[in-house]
Amino acid sequence: MADPASGLRLLMIEQPGCAYCVAFNRDIAPIYEKTEHGAAAPLFHADLRKDMPEGITLESRPFVTPTFILIGPDGHEMSRMTGFPGEDFFWPYIAKMIEEAQTELGQPALN
Repeated sequence: MADPASGLRLLMIEQPGCAYCVAFNRDIAPIYEKTEHGAAAPLFHADLRKDMPEGITLESRPFVTPTFILIGPDGHEMSRMTGFPGEDFFWPYIAKMIEEAQTELGQPALN
């Protein structure tokens, strides 16, 4: 997967049978990639019960799905959101995660 210019990526941890994962993948994932959030931190997926993608270092193993983990340019976790509380909460929280990471990395923030 090609990294965005910022080097940030949003990892979604999911598992079969997770109703919230299905709702997110149905309602948000198709839109996410078309947003400024998706441009700043493209979404990729991993299964809760399998090994994490190569080169990814997490602060702790997720145990709830979905869990959204913002991965920095070095492959390390920068922040996370556990659960999917719905669209109204998701967008502002993800924006805050990305903006805080960009500030930490000395990059221009989202518009």
